[in-house]
Amino acid sequence: MRDHFQEFEISPEIVSEMIESGEEMVLVDVREDWEWEKAHIEGAIHIPLSELRERVQELDPETWTVVYCHVGDRSVDGCLVLWDLGFRKVRSLSGGIDLWSEVIDPEVPKY
Repeated sequence: MRDHFQEFEISPEIVSEMIESGEEMVLVDVREDWEWEKAHIEGAIHIPLSELRERVQELDPETWTVVYCHVGDRSVDGCLVLWDLGFRKVRSLSGGIDLWSEVIDPEVPKY
């Protein structure tokens, strides 16, 4: 069903390379507060999906924005919200924090 949104996806490996190379970008965690408290990617900012429209001024549309959630569904919704608001440098972390924990940082707890 969501296959036609694949153009928004970016792999954990590419995001990790962007972070390591110092590329200017922001990671946005759109999960709920309780999920953020359980685990989050170091350096990310937390803006729950339900607050994204009203807090969009915290983000720069000229900077790459990588949105993530638990497994990648809400992050696509977040990308669509940002796209509707004029953001073009926006991607969804494929597999969410769950896949990040598996392939990049096993110190990030799975839940």
